[in-house]
Amino acid sequence: MSANTEQILKDALTLPFRERATLVDDLLASLDRPDEHIDSLWRKEVEDRLAAYQAGKIKAIPLDEVFAKYRK
Repeated sequence: MSANTEQILKDALTLPFRERATLVDDLLASLDRPDEHIDSLWRKEVEDRLAAYQAGKIKAIPLDEVFAKYRK
């Protein structure tokens, strides 16, 4: 971490809780930039899965069953 970044962190840690939370939220949001290529890949995946479900090639599992499997 650069000296500048360390100073920013030191300053940020002195902020009141709500301001730190807002800062963290803003920083995280700045990392979540849309990527059209990735979005199009996910869109195709969703369409393929839906088509497979509608064609009877895959089945849906109720959410309660999924959670039950991982509660064991």
